[in-house]
Amino acid sequence: MNVLLDQDGTRRIDALEEYEVFDAASDPAFDDISRLAAQICNAPVAVIALPGPDRLYLRSAYGLELGEIRRIPLALEKTVRNSEIYEVPDARLDPSYPAGILFSGRSYRFYAGAPLVTPSGAVIGCLSVFDAGVRRLSQAQSTGLAALARQVIGRLELNARVLQMDRAARARQRVESALTVERNFVSAVLDTVGALVVVYDTAGRIVRFNRACETVSGYDFPSLVGRYAWERLIPDAEIPTAIKDFERLSSGGFPTAFENSWLTADGHLRRIAWSATALLDPQGQVAFVISTGIDVTEQLAAEATLRESEARYRQLVEGSLGMVCTHDLQGRLLSVNLHGAQSIGRRVNEVVGHSLAELVPYEALTMFEPYLKRIQETGEAEGILHLRHTNGETRIIAYRNKLIHVPGNEPHVLGFGIDISERVRAEDKLRVLIRQSNSILESVGDGIYGTDLEGRVTVINPAASQMLGYKPEEILGQKLHNLIHHSHPDGSRYPVTDCRINRTVINRDTIRVSNEVFWRKDGTSFPVEYVARPQIESDGSSGEEGKAIGVVVAFTDTTERRALDRMKDEFVSTVSHELRTPLTSLRAALGLIAGGALQRRPEKLRQMLEIAIANTDRLVRLVNDILDLERIGSGQAELHHTMCSVDDLLHRATSLQQATDSKGTVNITYAAAGVNVWADPDRILQTLTNLISNAIKFSPSGSSIELSACYLDVDEAEIQVRDHGRGIPTDKLQQIFERFQQVDASDSRAMGGTGLGLAICRSIVQQHGGRIWATSTLGEGATFHFTLPTRPANKLR
Repeated sequence: MNVLLDQDGTRRIDALEEYEVFDAASDPAFDDISRLAAQICNAPVAVIALPGPDRLYLRSAYGLELGEIRRIPLALEKTVRNSEIYEVPDARLDPSYPAGILFSGRSYRFYAGAPLVTPSGAVIGCLSVFDAGVRRLSQAQSTGLAALARQVIGRLELNARVLQMDRAARARQRVESALTVERNFVSAVLDTVGALVVVYDTAGRIVRFNRACETVSGYDFPSLVGRYAWERLIPDAEIPTAIKDFERLSSGGFPTAFENSWLTADGHLRRIAWSATALLDPQGQVAFVISTGIDVTEQLAAEATLRESEARYRQLVEGSLGMVCTHDLQGRLLSVNLHGAQSIGRRVNEVVGHSLAELVPYEALTMFEPYLKRIQETGEAEGILHLRHTNGETRIIAYRNKLIHVPGNEPHVLGFGIDISERVRAEDKLRVLIRQSNSILESVGDGIYGTDLEGRVTVINPAASQMLGYKPEEILGQKLHNLIHHSHPDGSRYPVTDCRINRTVINRDTIRVSNEVFWRKDGTSFPVEYVARPQIESDGSSGEEGKAIGVVVAFTDTTERRALDRMKDEFVSTVSHELRTPLTSLRAALGLIAGGALQRRPEKLRQMLEIAIANTDRLVRLVNDILDLERIGSGQAELHHTMCSVDDLLHRATSLQQATDSKGTVNITYAAAGVNVWADPDRILQTLTNLISNAIKFSPSGSSIELSACYLDVDEAEIQVRDHGRGIPTDKLQQIFERFQQVDASDSRAMGGTGLGLAICRSIVQQHGGRIWATSTLGEGATFHFTLPTRPANKLR
């Protein structure tokens, strides 16, 4: 026997003795309560149990025989230890009940008990229901069971007080009072529970109608008592069914469950789910029919809404232009929409049930396991997935997937993807085109920039940035007219409204301008020639030209070209002068000879012939020098490199000059110290000859000219030609290497030079990759220096 004798057990025994329940006779009210409990909870067995000091007392038992139980069942013991309802939905799943819940010789799988708690807080027993099936109490049933448990305590308290007030003399009054309390109790219970409770007589008339029914129907009890339910509550279309259901109940077809509709007082339909059974009289005949119901209107509406939502979702998924699928945590596809399967050339049933890994190309499989791990750890993932198409192509899917948890089901992944294969390929082509365009822009020597309709720079190539003196980031996004085109060549303001570049957008024509200037960052300007063309956005739908979106400008710095034009003009003028002078002298001399004026003057005739010969030689030298200079400058004079001894070159140059020196009073010396150079010996000999000849012209009689050479480093050697003539002014040291430039303009006539010798020397040295320059001190002479490589270019450090 497991009677509880702890402190709580002592309080329980004291309370039971206070209520005098051990020797009390059976109370019909308790039977009604247990019966009502069974009805509300839809259970076959209900008991009111009070544990005594040595046994369990059953004050009421619905569905089994009353009696005393020596051993208190564990489920009841746990109930009286709690202050709330104790419920066992399935005893076979609870290790506390290996053989089920044993009670009165039977085994049950479901149990629910509400403790009987006195006002002082003592738990004296429980109101319990048993069922052989597996189930749970609804909220309304739990509320009703708890309310009935309170009514049991109220009944016990009432009985105890009545006994205390009048044990003998007013027994009959006590019974009548108890009956009144019982009726009030039943009414209170019916009005307290949230479930709908309707009691019918055997004819089908309403005899009880609780407050919940009044709330749902909109009718009060007095207006319906004694009436049939189908008179007001049942819609006409359901009346035959309602009558058949009641006839089945009244003839013994109970308990039963069914649904019907109620037409409320305000004309709305409510759907009610009923559970009905019969209340029998002592003779076992149907006395009343009691129905408990739940208003399921909102539930049905919610279910309908859910079905509609599911249908819309299904339509949305199937109508989506993306891939919508679900897969488990191992990557096995659970579902996929039609478009998703077709995007890889398959049918839905060909991919559902298969792993996504089977559709991924071999080279992309390394990313699949990290994807599964990431979505399990973080609950979501997004990125790029590669899938094999049946035609052999690889489709690129941009996806965003999320892990879904549904109670009672295994988690799964919901995925949505868009096929971006064509876009990726187009972007690849666009990137190639952009790289090509950028390469073209970067390699073009002309400046190129683009502006939007507001004149702000959108693109600029390196050549343009370099010419303008800005870094690209300093000019992008700026209004270019304000930076480089704000003033005319004379410095006057150039209004943006007059700017021909901006007006190309309005006129939609291409313009070419060659007489304007652009301004650099440092405030200087340079002449430009530019072409401006509007950017027209084509209308893709019609193929016609659309709106203008900007201007593209290509410009060239014409400073060098204008300088070359000036040099050409000067060159032509100089050549014309240099040719005209000897030709004039030659024509005059020949004219005198041809006219016979000098026939009797042989000395004068010889003099005229010498003048003609000298001017002829000068013309030949001039033409030869011009031809040499142009051949070297145009690259037509091919160099024949070889390893040369500078000693040999200086020796040959000296010998040639000494043989042609008409003065014979200049001493030429040389010292090369074993220097060797990589050069064309004929061209270097020509350079040395020009420099030595130039030094002889400006050296006084009896002076010397020193030739020398030395290594500057392992890759370069320097050769010097030094004279002791009048010297060269500092401001002329660079100018003398230009064409037709002399230290003194009269030197051409006095010395017989063409003014091209030093220019030829510079071209030859530069063609070898060297440098040439002059140093001088006035009155002390001048030294001409030039450098040459000592080995081939591919072997230089």
